[in-house]
Amino acid sequence: MSETLSVTAIKNGTVIDHIDPGQALRIIHLLSLNISADQITIGLNLISKSMNRKDLIKIETRVLSNQEANDIVVFSPHATINVIQNFKVTNKIKTRLPETMRSHFLCPNPTCITHGENIESLFFIALQNKKIRLICHYCENQFDRDQVRVKI
Repeated sequence: MSETLSVTAIKNGTVIDHIDPGQALRIIHLLSLNISADQITIGLNLISKSMNRKDLIKIETRVLSNQEANDIVVFSPHATINVIQNFKVTNKIKTRLPETMRSHFLCPNPTCITHGENIESLFFIALQNKKIRLICHYCENQFDRDQVRVKI
């Protein structure tokens, strides 16, 4: 069996690797890549030696900010983010779980004030029993990362 690349290399940009399976599309919306002019390559449910299965995103010609990289951690705590220049990894962006996130998400609580008013959502991020929880600043309800929808 020969080794082949399932996804082609990029010359310059960012590779987000080791994304938890099923989270790549959420990250695409989180980073507004769905409305970006950048060339995007997405790999879903790829075979991985370390994770069994993973998702992957390659963004041609764009380097993520540290804030964007940290926001990814909410959906995929073990994701690796590499900056590519001339087909080589030149920087591995270190990430950490952010304390808060603004305006990226919709509060799942239908009675939250953020649904009826023009108020930017704000969530506090917490790690409880090894699970990431998002706590709405306004209604104070706690949600699992899979309950919260990314604003489109």
